[in-house]
Amino acid sequence: MVSYASGQSLRILHLEDSPADHALASMTLRRAQVAHTMHHVDTLEAFRDSITEKTFDIILADYNLPGFTAIDAWKIASSLPGQPPFILVSGAIGEVAAVDAIRLGIADYVLKDEMPRLPHVIARAREVHEARLAREQAANELAASRQRLAELTEHLQSSIEQERAAIAREIHDDIGGALTAIRFDLAWIDRHSGQAGVREHVQAATSMLQHALGASQRIMMNLRPPVLDQGIVAAVQWLADSFERRSGVPTQMHSSAPRIDMPPSFQLVAYRTAQEALTNISKYAHCTTVHIELSDTEGVFTLEVTDNGCGFDPATLNKPKAFGINGLRERARTINGWLDVSSRPGQGTSVILSVPLAESANHGDDQ
Repeated sequence: MVSYASGQSLRILHLEDSPADHALASMTLRRAQVAHTMHHVDTLEAFRDSITEKTFDIILADYNLPGFTAIDAWKIASSLPGQPPFILVSGAIGEVAAVDAIRLGIADYVLKDEMPRLPHVIARAREVHEARLAREQAANELAASRQRLAELTEHLQSSIEQERAAIAREIHDDIGGALTAIRFDLAWIDRHSGQAGVREHVQAATSMLQHALGASQRIMMNLRPPVLDQGIVAAVQWLADSFERRSGVPTQMHSSAPRIDMPPSFQLVAYRTAQEALTNISKYAHCTTVHIELSDTEGVFTLEVTDNGCGFDPATLNKPKAFGINGLRERARTINGWLDVSSRPGQGTSVILSVPLAESANHGDDQ
């Protein structure tokens, strides 16, 4: 006896030109106590009409029928969404033809002189079919989850950049303006005070104020550098020069063109990638040279930041808290790009961002 879910009655479509063989198949299932309803058709037209108008759990089909074969019926069934398992029940099919049919996607076959096997073949075909549907559903859910995650990442990155831009404007307009006004007032006091002690305090305050102005400018540039308005080549060159001044590490930048045209969103991802790569170099690389390469050849924009430092084991990038590089990978995905990191202990590190420029035509420029 073949067991099925309680109360379940299989809906079977049987393509068979022999009434006797149809009756034999139905009797075999009844003897195995397989609850079922069986719809019998014997032409390709009737098969097409039945499968498009009704829902079935199993399709049984003789291989050779007048004017067509079960393969013709399979082609019709396989073109429909959610097609049920398709089983050949035939006395005139050779082993080679049966194997070829299974390679096409037909679930299984039963010889008519082995009809008692039919209930077990049906049960196995349904198990495989349901497992495949479960895998497809899981894959679809995973793809949908990844899509939602990508959309959330893009939204968060966009929100962060907008907030950074707003803070940078406030620093420039409010804090920068106030500090500049204070500097003018201190200069006025310095010119009009005759007391040496007062002038010493003014000069000290002016020095601190100049430091604060420099810090505010640096913070503002890190938040949303105006140099990006001059293009990605100028922006990365500014990053390289700033890094070299701060770290003392010779930093060379080369570009395939004086200017590479990309949407602002692409430029921002490239800029943040270079910025994060240089930050990691300053913290961990202990290198003596850094090289940055920009190119837009063969329809792909590429940014490569390479150092000759101590390197690291790439397996560390899989750690749960490796947010820096993983964050860059998510940024790259938001513009349909990808990020590669190549490193070995003692042999330096290379961070490569690649973005198909063809995507720029379909990507928003609202960053």
